[in-house]
Amino acid sequence: MDAPDSPGPTGSPGSTGSTDTDGMLAEQLLRLTRRLHRIQSRQLEPIDITPAQFRLLRTVASYDAAPRMADLARRLDVVPRAVTTLVDALEASGRVRRAPDPDSRRVVRVEITDEGRATLRSLRSARRAAAEEILAPLTADQREVLGGLLSALVDGMPERRC
Repeated sequence: MDAPDSPGPTGSPGSTGSTDTDGMLAEQLLRLTRRLHRIQSRQLEPIDITPAQFRLLRTVASYDAAPRMADLARRLDVVPRAVTTLVDALEASGRVRRAPDPDSRRVVRVEITDEGRATLRSLRSARRAAAEEILAPLTADQREVLGGLLSALVDGMPERRC
């Protein structure tokens, strides 16, 4: 018979086996995230853009019309000051430009430039290369299973605000 503190054969919730497994999975996910970040940063370096700037550029491009800075902060789930810093850097590199809002002098909109669109094309290639490097050890079937598992985790996450 199992001792009270040892996991049962099914690793039932609340057992130490489940906790140990969850902790191990969390650690593996963190290690994979760090590895992906290092690889992506290495891929982005020749393009002279940070992952955070890449994310903002992708977000700006996803809007039908130029978004307001507040819209970007909300979509990225960051404070408005963080968006200002990212827009400053992207504007200095010619990838976005600030534009006045036609309906309100106090509102600033962010437009992607032709240079920004060209950068996005390059960045998508770099991102694919980073993904290929990470996923190289997996077969096509394993990649499909992983995609389903990641979707279940992402889709099952409750929305949280920092």
